[in-house]
Amino acid sequence: MQIIDEKSNKTILLLGNEAITRGAIEAGVDVATTYPGTPSSEIADTFSAIARYLKSQNQTPSFYFEYSTNEKVSLEVAAAASFCNLRSLTCMKHVGLNVASDAFMTYLYVGCKGGHIIVSADDPACHSSQNEQDNRYFALFGSAPMLEPTTPQEAKEMTRLGFDLSEQLRLPILLRTTTRLNHARGPVKLLKPKQSKGKGFFEKDPDLVTVPSVARKQHPILLEKMEKAAALSDVSPFNEIITHGKKNRMGIVTSGVSFNYVTEAVKDLGIEASILKLGMTHPLPPQMCKRFIETCDTLVVVEELEPFLENQFKAMAHDMGSSVKILGKSTGHFSRLSEYNPDIVTGTLAKIFKKKNPLVVPAATTVKLPRRPPALCPGCPHRATYYAAKRVAPETTVYPTDIGCYTLGKEPPLEMADLLLCMGSNAGTACGLAVATDQKIISFMGDSTFFHSGIPPVVNAAHHNHDVVITVLDNRTTAMTGHQPHPGTDTDGMGNKAKRILVEDVVKGCGIEHIEVVNPNVIRKTSEAFKRALDFKGPSVVVSKAPCILLENRDKRRQGKKIHTFMVDQIKCEGCDICINEFGCPAFYHDEKDLVQINETLCNGCGNCVQVCPAHAIKVRKEEE
Repeated sequence: MQIIDEKSNKTILLLGNEAITRGAIEAGVDVATTYPGTPSSEIADTFSAIARYLKSQNQTPSFYFEYSTNEKVSLEVAAAASFCNLRSLTCMKHVGLNVASDAFMTYLYVGCKGGHIIVSADDPACHSSQNEQDNRYFALFGSAPMLEPTTPQEAKEMTRLGFDLSEQLRLPILLRTTTRLNHARGPVKLLKPKQSKGKGFFEKDPDLVTVPSVARKQHPILLEKMEKAAALSDVSPFNEIITHGKKNRMGIVTSGVSFNYVTEAVKDLGIEASILKLGMTHPLPPQMCKRFIETCDTLVVVEELEPFLENQFKAMAHDMGSSVKILGKSTGHFSRLSEYNPDIVTGTLAKIFKKKNPLVVPAATTVKLPRRPPALCPGCPHRATYYAAKRVAPETTVYPTDIGCYTLGKEPPLEMADLLLCMGSNAGTACGLAVATDQKIISFMGDSTFFHSGIPPVVNAAHHNHDVVITVLDNRTTAMTGHQPHPGTDTDGMGNKAKRILVEDVVKGCGIEHIEVVNPNVIRKTSEAFKRALDFKGPSVVVSKAPCILLENRDKRRQGKKIHTFMVDQIKCEGCDICINEFGCPAFYHDEKDLVQINETLCNGCGNCVQVCPAHAIKVRKEEE
């Protein structure tokens, strides 16, 4: 593998996420943990790929890696390793830090011993998320030192040096990234990795037990550490002032990927201004910021999402008695919504600095393009489950759903998603709906989601005897984020054999009495199981078991098995369009003669359409056809 085979001082192209993994390896990381979530997934997937590669070469990885049950557990595992004086990394997407926040907030009170990097990958514009929260406020909220890289090279270096900073402060470091940094590819210079420790030793310390008396003692210590962090921020190599053109009284404050857009805009517009590039954004470098304010009459703050920097600069300017004019979100120049890009930043700076915008493009065409929403894959077992349930459910049935591939059941023609808040919320909201309405309730969650946060609401349903049907879509992987393992699979993140936990066994242990285990690819029997579950008075669980079609076909190809695709017998086809208008498989389409056809390149050979077609017009495609 290039990421570990290349010698030091070589430069290779890496994703921002891969660069973070490399930085941790160069720092001698001992333990890495995660619950997968885009845009952070490749950090952990790279650890996993390295471990599996080394195992295939009969080598032992220098680190331990795991896909934990959820983000809270992943943080706790890594924190415990840190208490044994090992270096740890935990990565997650931004909403994952919500799940981990209970441990995160108190962890900062007790601090770490071995260096610990906590990666929060934020998702401005909600490319793959249910919100675009700004996790920089978690640093402010919990008193955590925070770093924000601008390039893959800087992501690697911040990770590598972040371990040293963490050990110097005895605090975990929040490494805050965004989608455009995580998924950008850039040149990264490799350095020689440090040797991992492998095993540590836990020294008992009563201050690690956060009873109230300990917490009261530790809080002022945390504040003292943050004062030390502020002094270190003033000399951090990641904070710098860059002057473009002649020195004047105009300044720009920025951080993260926004710095790249600012640099391009300043060059394209020929702006003469000083840029305060902030890489350590909590705590801000107090003396550097004050000096910068003193040299400016106008400050433009360029940052995505919330006015995190802007508000702090306003407070500093007020405390200094400065009359500097601060332009940003509060003045309407920049939006608190979505992510920025060169067009947005260049256009705004052009107006502020009264420059002609070279990026102005002709007015958009009036042609309205059709929507192309994401869809469940052809052959996805979730589609069969949805179709089977909808056949027997009353028209007024409510369908709470969850985070995963199956969320795509929201789209027509299935329309099997009515309510979604967060991971595990399907069963919790199902319980609430059962109290609030007499409508039938069928909720849906994936197997990985079940182990992540779906078990407590199942217990709640059993204990309170809520009349709900909870469906666990068990496709034996964490599909949407890249097919990572979870407790329901028989291997772990390092490629080792692992104990496979059966969903139905856990559900039974939770107190559920009515449990149906079905193969969704047998649609009639699956419908019958849902009908029995709906008729049962009280909580019932349907476990719909079928592997992800992509994994199933991958295994068939590896075994040399042929994947049979299907076609429409035009003589038998009655043109009812159930395959398109009700089942909704994207492999079906109307040709130029308005005949229903199956796109052979899209068909994954599941054969569910054979069961759906009332005219028995679908058959296996022969080679000559």
